[in-house]
Amino acid sequence: MPIPVHVLAHRPLTVEAVAEFVALPFVPYVPEDVDAVDEETVRRGWSWEHELVCDSFRTADQYVLCSDGLSPFGSLDARYFLVFGEMYPVDPDDEAKANGPWMSGHLDGWRQLPGWTTQEPCTDQDCEAVLAQAAQAVTQCLGAAAARTVVSSATVVTGPALTHRIWRTPTHALVLGPSADNGPYGYLTHLQLSCTPLACGPELPPAGDEDGLAAWITAHVDW
Repeated sequence: MPIPVHVLAHRPLTVEAVAEFVALPFVPYVPEDVDAVDEETVRRGWSWEHELVCDSFRTADQYVLCSDGLSPFGSLDARYFLVFGEMYPVDPDDEAKANGPWMSGHLDGWRQLPGWTTQEPCTDQDCEAVLAQAAQAVTQCLGAAAARTVVSSATVVTGPALTHRIWRTPTHALVLGPSADNGPYGYLTHLQLSCTPLACGPELPPAGDEDGLAAWITAHVDW
């Protein structure tokens, strides 16, 4: 049975956006200096984004990109996250299913991003469709299907379990799926692609080990 979701805002992930994203650890290094980062940001057609995700960037394609350092350019040790969707799930523990309608206001910034569309209300299946389309873009970019696929709620605070897909390169883990946005009250959830060093946990559990895969995913996307 479909699980209700209050709001889903998203922009279809493109192959070009994935290619730019996965190349970030390998581009010429830009030091963690505001002026230097500004220069590279302008060159790429990006802008700073301080509202939707603190101290992040808006790419030229209107995705939100964040990393665990000031500069997202040329660091093999950094964690990178590309957000292409934002959802406000229904809290099943709220008997009235009201879940504080005021929380929808926190979606306004996402709704207003150029090229983004909003589905309100919708279900977990709409979110899965967005993730499936994004997975096609990642597969096309990398030339390989996901190594593991698992349905899990391990990386969200509330809301339905959704599909995570995992790819690995020789140096990085790519995880496509939901993740808590760590914003107001923990209710909102990103749909994102993460690129993190394999050193976070290089051994990938077998496909049938759902608990092991959930822990592996959390180790790579939590920050």
